[in-house]
Amino acid sequence: MGATHGIFTIDTGFQRPHFDAAFLVVEQGRAAFIDCGTNYSVSAMLAMLDEQGLGPEAVDWLILTHVHLDHAGGAGLLMQHLPNATLVVHPRGAPHMIDPSRLVAGATAVYGEAEIARSYGVIQSVPAARVLEAADGDVIELAGRPLLCVDTPGHARHHFCVWDARSRSWFTGDTFGLSYRELDVDGRPFIIPTTSPVQFEPEPLKASIRTLLARQPDAMYLTHYGRVEDVARLGHDLLEQVDAMVALGRHAHDGADDATGRHVALVDGLTRYYIARATAHGVANAETAVPDVLGMDIELNAQGLGVWLARPAPAPVAVPG
Repeated sequence: MGATHGIFTIDTGFQRPHFDAAFLVVEQGRAAFIDCGTNYSVSAMLAMLDEQGLGPEAVDWLILTHVHLDHAGGAGLLMQHLPNATLVVHPRGAPHMIDPSRLVAGATAVYGEAEIARSYGVIQSVPAARVLEAADGDVIELAGRPLLCVDTPGHARHHFCVWDARSRSWFTGDTFGLSYRELDVDGRPFIIPTTSPVQFEPEPLKASIRTLLARQPDAMYLTHYGRVEDVARLGHDLLEQVDAMVALGRHAHDGADDATGRHVALVDGLTRYYIARATAHGVANAETAVPDVLGMDIELNAQGLGVWLARPAPAPVAVPG
């Protein structure tokens, strides 16, 4: 894709074309990567630098929206190629970049060992001295260009989004959902939330989406996938869908006797819901297009909703008498 305000979209090659993006921001000959894909994405990241006439020494920052492996799995290996870069990550995510063993164990529990090896490779650690924890409101300067980190829980508690005032756009990681170009209709994006395991929380997610919309951005840069406009409509769609997905989850949870039955019901309910929305959006052959394009995401959304529904309710707060 071409650049807008010095922002370049990189297809990391994860899973399929146009599924998983990272971004290169260039300012006055200095560069920052935002998210990085997996170990197998490192060559694409370096190739984009080369295309812009930059060497690895020009990169000052590798900024991770969160530490799920499709966003951050290649960070340790990529940092070995970037002699001047500092890795920027949410305080809750920093320990997992310095010692990724728990992160890998959690992903393995979801995907299995064979899939981790096939899709991600051996996750490398990042030296603690090269890691900067970015708290809510911290600003990263790229050659005088401010990149604002804003805490955005809901998809994960270790998630922030990055506001770029120069382009009036957000780098949203997974907070602003998933929008694949295969489901665009006449240039209008189709979008769904991502509720993948294990830290989905609906009310924080909706609050985070509203935080992003409050700046009236011109565009969003989604990891899945790329730059989208028509932001107000998409944000409304996401907020509406989070509530609908929670209702579907509760119905499946109450209507089945075991975890397997609940999961099957959730997958079926989500699939039918997204097909209906895609049909209303004008997607041709939505009955086949939605499972083809969104099949993996439907499975993960069902898992995430199931984990959230199975979580014990918080204990009531005692009120002094």
